[in-house]
Amino acid sequence: MSAVQAITEPGSQPAGLVADLRREADRLGFARLGIAPADPARRPPFVHEAFRRWLDAGLAGVMEPWLREHEPLRRDARALLADARSVIMLATDYATTADEAGSGAGRGRVARYAWGDDYHDLLRARINDLAAWLEARLPGCRTRGFIDSAPFSEREYGWLAGLGWIGKNTLLIDPQSGSYFFLTVLLTTADLPADLPLEVDHCGSCTACLDACPTQAFVGPRVLDASRCISALTIEDHGPVEPALRAGLGDWVFGCDVCQEVCPWNRHAPGSAEPTFQPRSGAALPLAELLALDEAGFRSRFRGTPLWRAKRRGLVRSAALVLGNRPDPASAAALIAALTDGDEIVRGAAAWALGRWIAAGVLVDRCRAALVARTTLEGDADVSREIDQALSAQSAVSSTSAEGSRPGPSTA
Repeated sequence: MSAVQAITEPGSQPAGLVADLRREADRLGFARLGIAPADPARRPPFVHEAFRRWLDAGLAGVMEPWLREHEPLRRDARALLADARSVIMLATDYATTADEAGSGAGRGRVARYAWGDDYHDLLRARINDLAAWLEARLPGCRTRGFIDSAPFSEREYGWLAGLGWIGKNTLLIDPQSGSYFFLTVLLTTADLPADLPLEVDHCGSCTACLDACPTQAFVGPRVLDASRCISALTIEDHGPVEPALRAGLGDWVFGCDVCQEVCPWNRHAPGSAEPTFQPRSGAALPLAELLALDEAGFRSRFRGTPLWRAKRRGLVRSAALVLGNRPDPASAAALIAALTDGDEIVRGAAAWALGRWIAAGVLVDRCRAALVARTTLEGDADVSREIDQALSAQSAVSSTSAEGSRPGPSTA
């Protein structure tokens, strides 16, 4: 069997087309392919109803306005391609390995999918090539391909197409491949034989993902509160992070893999040799270097990578928060300098982090002096409150014994 695994036997309308489609997808580099019907009448009604309930419950976080505006388009795939008959879903494994020896003090972790270049560029080219192949094979048929670029329920259609089941962590999980894979969509007016959804819930009684979430973002099995999710907070949300959630970020500066790392089905997830996915800078980034980035530096370093989506504000803010959770005296100068950053969100995060250092007994006198010096200069009311709260922090140990010392693990 080729790398693009057959979920069901191909149909014969037209003869051999699905088998040839799988072979072409394999040649282009996709790992698995499944087909679902585009007709909403053949889509279980509870799928979209669950999305609506989730949205109405206020669990979408900062994405709520966009998701609500485009919610009608998610009801029917034909809203994205008139007369669509079939939805071709394709999986691409992305798990790579990186040298994690340097992922300790002064570094922030990055979600595995973002270690390399921007996957959108590679997969968009592949899906466009597959679309061209299908249109040439079936003259007159129309297609539309996309990845993360349209209001479409990729995960649910992946389930309908037989590519896995939806796990308790809300991710699509393949019994043989785990969850470290991208989904790409090709809508077509061609009427192709549909695969069968995976009806078995292989999560069973396991709650590892729910229990391990650092910010307790799961309301329940398969229900995620995006306003608490580390991935959403560090990628989509570029504003101040709620104080109660900051400690939960731990050392995650962009994204989070915790619910995937603890999932038993990822123990044997296939790796990827795709050059695009190979790590640029390892599994973690130097926080002091992130704090020193201006807009031009951010653009130069992260254009063409998934980290671009966090924007300079979001990434540098998260770097400051991580230093608050994992104090690193070697990064003190960069963190203190962030108190004068041109962005008030970054300044507020830096003030909070310095307060955490004070509470942990790390460079107490230096941190207090920097905060006091900023007090009379700060013009933003929210940042001023962060500074006042940081200065009110009580040191757990004397500043004399703590200056220059390395702290133990910090707590909330």
